[in-house]
Amino acid sequence: MLTANKLMPQGRGLAPVLLKRAATIELDWDIRQKSRFDATDSQGRQIGVFLPRGTAVRGGDVLVAEDGSLVRVIAAPQPVLRITHCTAHGTPFDLTRAAYHLGNRHVPIELKPDHLKIEPDHVLADMLRSMHLIVVAVEEAFEPEGGAYGSHEHSHGGGGHSHDHAHGSSSKGPKPLVLAPELLDDHDHSHGHDHGHHGHSH
Repeated sequence: MLTANKLMPQGRGLAPVLLKRAATIELDWDIRQKSRFDATDSQGRQIGVFLPRGTAVRGGDVLVAEDGSLVRVIAAPQPVLRITHCTAHGTPFDLTRAAYHLGNRHVPIELKPDHLKIEPDHVLADMLRSMHLIVVAVEEAFEPEGGAYGSHEHSHGGGGHSHDHAHGSSSKGPKPLVLAPELLDDHDHSHGHDHGHHGHSH
């Protein structure tokens, strides 16, 4: 078995031709969130991955094997729930509310400008639908925010930094990401009146 104990985030610093020639390995999030795992690459080689504890591997990252060869990681499609706002009964702000409630439950979330993704959970799906959100089961790559896993330095979105603000980086406690809906309504477009009826789902 070949060992890989070095990770190059998104293959930064590598020539495109090297990335193109590299072997690949396709992994779902359940595996990629672990710092130690075994897998088989596209060349049929058994790879034993040993990374610093708390490291998450993201799609596009490159593992460096002990023989110097490169293995590019592909985020495998997996069952997820894709969450979008209902254009008939809500507004895009409903996604912010959904992220707030899911975050309170420590649920890993992938944040996109127009949708959220979480791992399948019928209880959470029912809760989200009661908030007038559209929840659809799909098979897609899953890349949750790194901030949901505090030890991960490897964040792929600006949103990942928002989780750090509550840990003493600012003396102004209430300022960073206070996601109380009644505070944010005034800032979100001009649809404050549309949000009121969603509150009854609590």
